[in-house]
Amino acid sequence: YKPKSVKMMSTTRFLLRPISRTTRGSLVKTQFSYFSSDDGSHSDFAPQKKAVETDEALEIIKSHVESNRIMLYMKGNPSAPQCGFSATVVGVLQKEGADFSSVNVMDYPSIREGVKKFSDWPTIPQLYVDGEFIGGCDIVTSMHESGELKDLLQVEEKQE
Repeated sequence: YKPKSVKMMSTTRFLLRPISRTTRGSLVKTQFSYFSSDDGSHSDFAPQKKAVETDEALEIIKSHVESNRIMLYMKGNPSAPQCGFSATVVGVLQKEGADFSSVNVMDYPSIREGVKKFSDWPTIPQLYVDGEFIGGCDIVTSMHESGELKDLLQVEEKQE
């Protein structure tokens, strides 16, 4: 087998090789360039997410809150928060040594809107402890600084 064009073959190799960018000698990011992207894909191949009705979303949220002692609705997940407020609450819970469950509301728009109705609180993240809405980033941070959050989490641990 002989390639039609050596020039075409070298271009292909160039497009598929890793592109590394460095700052002051340290590796910052490695990415690959491909011939196609998500922008040109047909909608049949796009990821599908089940749309959930508002009432169903509220039932799901109620189930989460009742079945998890500490429940956090956040943007992103604990290992990769997608906003500073969510990152702050995750950090506070980790400092407290809390074992908590979370839902990435960015993956579920109906849950994102439903949790705001469920708590009558307009922002994310939202923390629930023992089925009770505690608050968002400012309230959780304030409770952590005053020691209230530690007391609340310890009381909950003793009740289990």
